[in-house]
Amino acid sequence: QVQLVESGGGLVHTGGSLRLSCAASGRTFSNYAMGWFRQAPGKEREFVASLSTSGGTKYYAASVKGRFTISRDNAKGTVYLQMNSLEPEDTAVYSCAASARNWPVPTTAREYNIWGQGTQVTVSS
Repeated sequence: QVQLVESGGGLVHTGGSLRLSCAASGRTFSNYAMGWFRQAPGKEREFVASLSTSGGTKYYAASVKGRFTISRDNAKGTVYLQMNSLEPEDTAVYSCAASARNWPVPTTAREYNIWGQGTQVTVSS
């Protein structure tokens, strides 16, 4: 069973950048599709990005496409979310998740069964 720990959140100004990391324990990380989700106060959790086990297939929410980049390093057991041109609307708790289903690459929360604890991202205007 993979366990996930996020890091890299923080406070940035509008237009700034952050890189989130999600470190996985266990030797089967490369068998899981990975995703990032976020939840702002008073709102539903929403999909941000996901990628396949190899990292060759990626999906993004329309709201972050062109600004965020998801990637993974299977040798390090880590998935990343590079966030550029951040906006106040990006403020949320960001969580990474793992899914044993790789194809099609999952884009909904119910398809993921392993979750990290989340990291807070706050973008000030």
